[in-house]
Amino acid sequence: MFIEYKGALRIKGNLLFFETVEDVAYGEKVLIKYQGREIYGRVAAVGEKTTLIEILGTTYGIGVEGLRVKYSKEPFMIGVGRSMLGRIFDAFAEPIDAMGPVVIEDRLDISGSAYNPAKRVHPRDYVHTGISAIDGLNTLVKGQKLPIFALSGVSTDELVAQIVRQIGAAHKKSAVVFAAIGIKHENADFFIKNIMASGQYKNTAVFINRADEPSVNSLLLARSALTLAEYLAFEHGYDVVTVLYDMSNYCDALREISAKREEIPSRKGYPGYMYSDLATIYERAGIMKEKPGSLTQIPVLTMPDDDITHPIPDLTGYITEGQIVLDRGLHQMGIYPPINVLTSLSRLMNKGIDKVHQRESNQLYAAYSKAKRAQMLSSIVGEEEISETDKKYLEFGRAFEKEFISQGNYENRTLEETLDIGWKLLGMLPDIELTRLKPEDIKRYIDGKRKQQNGTS
Repeated sequence: MFIEYKGALRIKGNLLFFETVEDVAYGEKVLIKYQGREIYGRVAAVGEKTTLIEILGTTYGIGVEGLRVKYSKEPFMIGVGRSMLGRIFDAFAEPIDAMGPVVIEDRLDISGSAYNPAKRVHPRDYVHTGISAIDGLNTLVKGQKLPIFALSGVSTDELVAQIVRQIGAAHKKSAVVFAAIGIKHENADFFIKNIMASGQYKNTAVFINRADEPSVNSLLLARSALTLAEYLAFEHGYDVVTVLYDMSNYCDALREISAKREEIPSRKGYPGYMYSDLATIYERAGIMKEKPGSLTQIPVLTMPDDDITHPIPDLTGYITEGQIVLDRGLHQMGIYPPINVLTSLSRLMNKGIDKVHQRESNQLYAAYSKAKRAQMLSSIVGEEEISETDKKYLEFGRAFEKEFISQGNYENRTLEETLDIGWKLLGMLPDIELTRLKPEDIKRYIDGKRKQQNGTS
């Protein structure tokens, strides 16, 4: 029999300060009762005299007089099941798509389980996104966590929707879990329409938390989505990709709740424990020994003021294995997706690609870097004053941005198509400049394309 307790001290936003009772546990699910209303809550902190409870719903009209709390003696759990694919949910994993209930196969703690590092397998195998700037030069591999550092006002929504529509590991059992955190209503409608219209939707579970919901829901939604992803990956053998957008909204919610708790702030007002909190999200990815499937993460965050040293991208970069960086200059040039390949990096890409792909990628990086240097030089002295070699690089750079980086937001390129475009562009440069390639690479992949171009010109 569960006992209802009195002892509310005060309410601040969505935080309830309550007198501590015996055997209360961190993360425990509670039921808050007030004048006929019932709202779920979650224990956020336990002190000697005061327990802090996060109220998971609107607190309008709630007062401390007559308020009662019932402790469940269990952690906050959600129902999960394979029938959740092809459906849309809120932060509590409750369906919001008017398609009826889902079949619940298990109930799991949203905080997840602690993974033994010795049981982890190093990420491996290529994951297809259909985007050349990622697949060709910053390849994503199974089990990796590869964030996207976005910019406000840049076409991030379109890129995220394209990734969700197109992404998939080379496995017959693949799934996508998309978590939209603290987004506007119009953005939520955009994602729902785009994702539902794709052939991938039946293998996609969508979790949505809108901007006008309580901040604590943003923190819950990320964990609810990852709980389903872990269940699909490690219990049923799916290769799951989880896209988390926007992690800046998550961190802002964390800062807001920290301020209401009256905690001492750290950098930019964010709590000092933000690093460890983000780690509890990002580290729920990987491949496990003796477990089927894999869990790959693509967190997406908007860099405040385009500042890559801001605490959110800075701490994210420490925990994850690289970054895909969007560029405002490319966006203003009309290039989509505006991915700056020179500042982007996938630290694990070599685990998922072959040696020829590695050499082509290295050569494209080197050539584009020299092209940007030639562009800077020509802007100073004039294009007519630079060397013939620099002019070649200048021509290569323009073609690279137009043909390799740029593609349609419904254009799903195969890896072979991406590599083929790269070989064609490298053919614009003289052999003496192709120092990252082997002679057999030039003979096999480039010379034939040069002959085709000469024959058609």
